[in-house]
Amino acid sequence: MSIKRFGPFSFYREALNIALPVMLQQLIMSMVSLIDNFMVAGLGDVSMASVNVANQINFIYLVAVNTVCGAGGIYLAQFKGAGDTEGMKHAYRFKIIFTALVSAVYGVLCWTIPEKMLGLMTIGNAVQEEIIDIGARYLRITAFTLFPAAISTSIGTGFREIGQPKIPLVISAGATVVNTLGNYILIYGNLGAPRLEVSGAAIATVIARCVEAAAFLVYVYKRETLFFVKFRKIFHINKALIREILTKSGMIFLSEASWCSSETIMIALYNGRGGAEVVAGMAAGWTIANIFFLLFGGIWTATAVIIGGSLGAGKLEEAKVKALWIKSGSVVAGGVIAVFGIVLAILLVPLVFSNLTEAARRISLGLVLVIVAYLPLWGLLNAMFAISRAGGDAAMGMYADVSVNTLLFIPGCFALALGTSLDPVKMFAILKTTDVIKLLVARYFLNKERWVRNLTKDI
Repeated sequence: MSIKRFGPFSFYREALNIALPVMLQQLIMSMVSLIDNFMVAGLGDVSMASVNVANQINFIYLVAVNTVCGAGGIYLAQFKGAGDTEGMKHAYRFKIIFTALVSAVYGVLCWTIPEKMLGLMTIGNAVQEEIIDIGARYLRITAFTLFPAAISTSIGTGFREIGQPKIPLVISAGATVVNTLGNYILIYGNLGAPRLEVSGAAIATVIARCVEAAAFLVYVYKRETLFFVKFRKIFHINKALIREILTKSGMIFLSEASWCSSETIMIALYNGRGGAEVVAGMAAGWTIANIFFLLFGGIWTATAVIIGGSLGAGKLEEAKVKALWIKSGSVVAGGVIAVFGIVLAILLVPLVFSNLTEAARRISLGLVLVIVAYLPLWGLLNAMFAISRAGGDAAMGMYADVSVNTLLFIPGCFALALGTSLDPVKMFAILKTTDVIKLLVARYFLNKERWVRNLTKDI
């Protein structure tokens, strides 16, 4: 029996009801990031470059934390579909324990060797010493956000996986307001506060993340949320389940680490092509692009809830049909956002980043236009990865990412950096054509249907 490629309107309405709060949350956070960059950009190209190189390093930490929460979330969503509250609590325990471990390790690095980490990201840059000096101070301060971020991410993703994305939306929106106000007061010394510049931006981030974590904890304590476990019971774990999730998280981590390292190598290579205007321009472009990437968070959350819930309830054939509908809808959504993205980029870059040099703004706009051209492809890729992981097949993403990134993307980075004089935007545009190969690999493994499993029956 043939299956229609697109589902009924009622299906996409259900998906949007799950995805939109997540996308709105990411939109708010992206807009706050945009405001942050606007404020820091007023301090000049070097200050903005320093903050954004530091955040490129922080991005590696965020990938690790999201990997842990993603692995635990596979099971949390399926246990929700099966109505197994105790299983949900064990998945949450996994998140808290291992995000705390990741935070501890990364916190030590931020305090002991921030200069070395920043140096690796700015090899060959004309103003490397200035970027390292400012960026190291920023990293040491923002290290205080790590444990609050681990708590917020573990709880916030848990709400999404049980189909309650509006709660993290409201709490994170409040935290971003705190962050914005803190930046306004502390960066330039408004309302009688001292002018702390980049250090002020870091302190505002610490305050906001602590407020966010406190709000999440108060809410889950008061409402007795299904998956939540009090800290005194956090180590009452199901060892078999933890081992199972660790296996999945290991494969997810290899996939994410491969992608993250390839992106980091690319960034480090193009950061060396010029001075602060290259780093600031590319960072500004990514800040705007993050607004469009809200699509991916919506895809992952809707897929985890819809596909994971169907699989956990034992409705395997239904899950396969809905997976096809999600893939088709993701391509269309990527195309729609790309059209709006072109208009938004042309309007925002000269307006928001007027304090940057003309060269930096030109680089920023070029990067955003390349990114929006790839959105339909990336929408489909994210949907395929999300479907596979919802059924516990973390191997598919690992095969697709590791093979393409290792054999094509990273060698391509060095070939273009060492063998050509291409600017960073053209480098990025060419390198991302490798995602077409990644799509073919992902499609091959997805069609094997190893993801069509009820994981709650295996524990």
